[in-house]
Amino acid sequence: MTFHGGGWWAFISHDDKNERPAISRVLLWRVWHFSRPYRAKIIGLIFTILLITGLTLLSPLLLRQLIDVAIPDKNTTLLTFLALGMVGIPLINGLIGIWQRKLNSEIGEGVIYDLRRALYEHMQRMSLRFFTETRTGELMSRLNNDVIGAQRAISDTIVTIITNIIFLIGSLSIMLLLEWRLTLLGLMVLPLFVLPARRIGRRLRTLHRQSLEYNAEMNATMNETLNVSGAMLVKLFGREKQEMARFSKDAVMVRDIGVQSAVVSRAFFMMLSVVGAVGTAVVYWVGGYMSINETLTIGTIVALGSYLMQVYSPLMALTNAPVEFAQSLVSFERVFEVLDIPVEIQEKLGARTLENVDGRIQFENISFSYQALKEGQIGGLAEVARMGWGGDRSAHLKRGKERQNGQAAANGDVPEGAPEGAAETRWALQNVSFTIEPGELVALVGPSGAGKTTITYLLPRLYDPTDGRIMLDGHNIREISLNSLAHNIGMVTQETYLFYDTIRANLLYARPEATEAQMIAAAQAANIHDFVMSLPDRYDTVVGERGYRLSGGERQRIAIARVVLKDPRVLVLDEATSHLDSVSESLIQEALQRIMQERSSLVIAHRLSTILAADKILVMHKGELVEQGTHEALLALGGLYTTLYETQFKPTEPA
Repeated sequence: MTFHGGGWWAFISHDDKNERPAISRVLLWRVWHFSRPYRAKIIGLIFTILLITGLTLLSPLLLRQLIDVAIPDKNTTLLTFLALGMVGIPLINGLIGIWQRKLNSEIGEGVIYDLRRALYEHMQRMSLRFFTETRTGELMSRLNNDVIGAQRAISDTIVTIITNIIFLIGSLSIMLLLEWRLTLLGLMVLPLFVLPARRIGRRLRTLHRQSLEYNAEMNATMNETLNVSGAMLVKLFGREKQEMARFSKDAVMVRDIGVQSAVVSRAFFMMLSVVGAVGTAVVYWVGGYMSINETLTIGTIVALGSYLMQVYSPLMALTNAPVEFAQSLVSFERVFEVLDIPVEIQEKLGARTLENVDGRIQFENISFSYQALKEGQIGGLAEVARMGWGGDRSAHLKRGKERQNGQAAANGDVPEGAPEGAAETRWALQNVSFTIEPGELVALVGPSGAGKTTITYLLPRLYDPTDGRIMLDGHNIREISLNSLAHNIGMVTQETYLFYDTIRANLLYARPEATEAQMIAAAQAANIHDFVMSLPDRYDTVVGERGYRLSGGERQRIAIARVVLKDPRVLVLDEATSHLDSVSESLIQEALQRIMQERSSLVIAHRLSTILAADKILVMHKGELVEQGTHEALLALGGLYTTLYETQFKPTEPA
């Protein structure tokens, strides 16, 4: 984005035919849908526009009366009234303008609120696939930059268009009544500037969309490298200079697009001023001859000149109104792009709410692929142009098209078993069937990438199986309400996540209505209460970003306490004790044995103590369930479990 080559006019006159403004009825209807709750305020806003426009149109007439009547007739009374009118009109206009601004702000801020709620609610309903395929910074950009842009479309652009239409009709009507010949003469120069104005308008729309895309990319870069995990990764690998270079590249694009937009906008206003100067000069020149010949008064010429200067701006703006309006709707388009992404995990109409869950779980011929999207579904924001780690924009544009055509694999970091860029279908799970009886503890074992984590993600419907079905107490989990499913399944994930809040708030997140005694009991069960009480602020201690003020074991125990407080009927533990020392793990195992009683438990375990306590062991390999049974029975088979026992469990933790 530089200024050499074709000069400033080169990038002003650039016209991408694919970026021509297109305003569809569907888009306008959806915009109106968000504006409809504010109909009364919109009517009030239009009323204020009429009042302000009417008063503004009086000013040149007062000036005409002053020059043609009050001064020649030496009428001091009229002179005084006219002078007071010249002061009173701006004052009244200002007071009405305050009311107008209040209505305008209420409409604009209301639309922002409604759009943000709609976007946030829709994002909350998206499956885990959506978040693994979309960069967080882009989502933040949609919730902030694009929503604010949509607000401007309603509170600024549309209001400006309405104001210009009303003002133009009023001004031209008065001018034609005063002197129709001079009015037409002043307007004759306008067509000479219509075509360049349209071209500039299209260019501004293209620049505006590019600006939104570049800002989204810069936000994504900041989000990836300025969170705790990203910052730690950058420091550990000494990549500060490279990340600074990547951020600088993004920032340069944002800077250059901003400069281009500013120059193009200034060129537009320059043309407007030239139109005004030429038209006004012609009117004063011809009007001057008519005044000399005494066919026109000086006051009428001055009034016409004032009206003409006020007419050019709205007339030029309305000439380019379709382009500017389409440009202002770019933000709405980007917001609707998110709202139109299908919800993959949908709750069935009339879904069942389970009150008393026994905890019998059945996986029936489950197959799953992270890239197996149904027709019409999009994993993430595929339509957004994203820069690669090397800044290759075209590669990501191409990749977005491939994903929309169903030819590419999932993007970004996904759980074990997810493919990376393969065009053919790769299965994370294939024909997996097993049953967990109420109260049973089932351990999942297998090498990395075997599909263990995928199984734990399917049970609470973070993903839905590609084939097969999962039953809970004889009910297909697709027919159970999502809230009911979440209430009865407790999960401690491999990567513990805590909010930037107090320990108390993080614990009560699982059960806000819990009493202090229940919260403390849960913390004691997870062996974290004594540690919390040793802190200066105890349960009101702020844990920091992602809980990084605490050690890995402390975070893990808080996460376990949070699930204990939830008191679910089904427990899912993904490496739940992987960050604990042997003493803490022993205490946690005792606590887990107590809370697992009369509950169905599915545990991914790499420690022999957990495996030996299991009622059943499921051995996974390359997405398939290859063995299942007790520890002794599996050892007797002499298969994969025996190999895992000999190489992983037995050497590190003898029985």
